[in-house]
Amino acid sequence: MTWNISFITEENFKKHVSNTVHTYVQSLKPIDLKKFNSNCVDPIKLLFDKTVYNQSWQETVFKEIARQRDKSNNNDIGYFHQNIFKYIHNCNVPKSGWDVIYTNPSGILMPDGSTIRTIYAQLKNKHNTMNSGNAQKEYIYMQQQLLRDDNCACFLVEAISKRSQNTVWSPIAKGKKTKHKLIRRVSIDKFYEIVTGESNAFYQVCMVLPKVIKLVLQSQREHLIPKDTAFDELQNKARQIKDLSGEAALTLAVYRLAFETYLGFTS
Repeated sequence: MTWNISFITEENFKKHVSNTVHTYVQSLKPIDLKKFNSNCVDPIKLLFDKTVYNQSWQETVFKEIARQRDKSNNNDIGYFHQNIFKYIHNCNVPKSGWDVIYTNPSGILMPDGSTIRTIYAQLKNKHNTMNSGNAQKEYIYMQQQLLRDDNCACFLVEAISKRSQNTVWSPIAKGKKTKHKLIRRVSIDKFYEIVTGESNAFYQVCMVLPKVIKLVLQSQREHLIPKDTAFDELQNKARQIKDLSGEAALTLAVYRLAFETYLGFTS
């Protein structure tokens, strides 16, 4: 494969994709009934899903397993977006606090023409993942950083933004809009442009990513097919219920995932 990306080596990019795949496939470990119910599933919701969408209990359980895996995978994609900057010059990925810190001794040009030395960035997968309370806490955290360092800017970087942008972030704090020119809301393509000096850097990563994922998976494919046992275990529990059988017994077995100690569900 011809490698035309200048800001990260082919070896480092493959290493990073391999690490991301490793975290991603952890969710493909077989899910038994204990793991399926580890966060206490909602039987009422499962029942509505099953009935409204005209599904069998098996289909409903499998879809809930897929939902749980997808929730875990969203965190893994956050790992990909953050940790790739370990391999990009002048970037640091701390173990805690800021997601990415980018420092350029030569200066970083801001949209208003001023220059700073450091960008402290927090990365979000999507533009709508923060509620107002979390946004306010994040903004205060950025304000405190500006008080400690008057030669920096703080970025809220969004992988999935509404548009390509580098603009002042103006969240609502205590009922009022707050803003500071050095606290900014930035789409990830613009952040890549700043730290690499290349306007289409994020595009380059996206274009080479499919091939690299396939290369990495070639040696791991046999480990990617999970053998989930959650539904089989539910069926076994349903068979042990006296005076009920079939759909009714299976429904009670699902109810007991959360309501086993509730009045009426044990007898």
